[in-house]
Amino acid sequence: MLHFVKHFCTITKHRHMVIRHCYKAGILWQGLRHDLSKYSPAEFIPGARFYLGDRSPTEAERKEYGYSLAWMHHKGRNKHHFEYWTDYNPTTKRLEAIEMPIKYVKDMFCDRVAAGKIYQGDNYTNDNPINYFLSGSARSAMHPETSKLLESWLRMIQSEGEDKTFAYIKKIKNTHPYSSRP
Repeated sequence: MLHFVKHFCTITKHRHMVIRHCYKAGILWQGLRHDLSKYSPAEFIPGARFYLGDRSPTEAERKEYGYSLAWMHHKGRNKHHFEYWTDYNPTTKRLEAIEMPIKYVKDMFCDRVAAGKIYQGDNYTNDNPINYFLSGSARSAMHPETSKLLESWLRMIQSEGEDKTFAYIKKIKNTHPYSSRP
């Protein structure tokens, strides 16, 4: 029961921080809808069961089973995750990354900064988001343009600070990368 409460508090605290960041980034509506699937039984029950406190419970679920059903559910419903933006290329017949629309890159940025703050607590600095990004495999798994854009914003928050970075991001139009698409 204790993990149930701790998990609920962690995801809610994270979500509220993302909402604040999304407001600062000019995408409040996305912030209000951010990660609602984490409260669904498919994600919440494994999240509480595998609660770790200092990182995602999907890591513990993956360690036990070799995969995480909660993560597969989550990434398929939340467009701020780059893993959502993959499809089969009809030419190469391979699963490939697709460039993310700007509004979802903004949401992903807000999510990553908030996650660093929640999991690092008092140890958080503006270096954490870029260091986490550079140490993981996301950079090479994302579409190159999405990766480049996210990295530039993470470097900006590191060097220029939060206020200047969010103000800059807010000015960027939420356009789709493909001009012929809505």
